[in-house]
Amino acid sequence: MSEIQSVLSSRRAAKRRSFMAEKTILVGVIPEAMVIGPSDQVAWVAGEGQLKIEFDANRSPFSSNIFQAPAGMRLLSGTPRPGTKPGSFRYRLWLNDQWIGSGEIILREK
Repeated sequence: MSEIQSVLSSRRAAKRRSFMAEKTILVGVIPEAMVIGPSDQVAWVAGEGQLKIEFDANRSPFSSNIFQAPAGMRLLSGTPRPGTKPGSFRYRLWLNDQWIGSGEIILREK
């Protein structure tokens, strides 16, 4: 391989790595709404900071209304509580104790 080909190959590899890093960051926030069934669970991931998901204390479809995970860890909701009626459940999303947005879980029937 010539020196020029080697430099071009290195630049292409660096470009792919930077693109993937940017995409990885976005995955933790998108989508804002998620449709799940009674036997499904939700997974949130934040690679760069402590993640906190907070549902209204009286309107969480899960066993808890607050979920937390350290940086880089996957946060799992568990399945919805038995007897939870189908509907829309809003939550707030925090990263390193800074509010960064909100989302919605839509629970459907079987």
